Amino acid sequence: MTRESTVAIGLLLPDVLGTYGDSGNAQVLRKRLQWRGIEAEVHPVRLGEPVPSWFDLYLLGGGEDDAQVLAADHLRGQRGLLGAVSAGAVVFGVCAGLQVLGTSFRGLDGVRHDGLGLLDATTEPGPRRAVGEVVATAVAEPVCGPLTGFENHLGRTRLGQSADPLGRIVRGTGNGDGHEGAVTGKVVATYLHGPVLARNPGLADLVLGWLVGHPLPPLEVTEVDHLRLERLSTRSRRS
Repeated sequence: MTRESTVAIGLLLPDVLGTYGDSGNAQVLRKRLQWRGIEAEVHPVRLGEPVPSWFDLYLLGGGEDDAQVLAADHLRGQRGLLGAVSAGAVVFGVCAGLQVLGTSFRGLDGVRHDGLGLLDATTEPGPRRAVGEVVATAVAEPVCGPLTGFENHLGRTRLGQSADPLGRIVRGTGNGDGHEGAVTGKVVATYLHGPVLARNPGLADLVLGWLVGHPLPPLEVTEVDHLRLERLSTRSRRS
């Protein structure tokens, strides 16, 4: 990746995986690249359309149970996506996106559905819905400090040996086992909405660092830093 290149960001199935403004993550990444002098374009790919293999980064958002099954059924047959990941493309998923990227998930109907197998993670329905603000301590380097976001999901996700957690829960539910999210290679996913990359610039830059091939120095964006501290402070007062 060079400064003269235009980064291709693939926004997968925003028509069915777009809950809580998760599509905004694509715009966050595009803007943070532009602030660094790197041009980027966002390419939506809707349900029923083939997924190109030439995107540098693939994004999946959240969605309801039926939408999640539709997304998984469509994406499992997409050789372009799987080939791109094998070639080193970056993938970022949120909520339903996390479950679709895993090996399997089970819906409220009790039916087990195969995921894409890009994350060693299985998801089953939990005893109650997890709803509310979350704070987690990042454990995926080089992200440091707290992660924050909003969760609304019933799933409880168990990570296998080849997946690492993204963070450790301080407040909230996350995966349901004290951890939040999952990371394997250049594939990362989380239960946090927000959009999560707007609320967590360090996580956004982790993804972009994988994309450009080296860690990125932090940007000084006063408004973002102020809003992030305000959100964390509010969550602490409510606990």
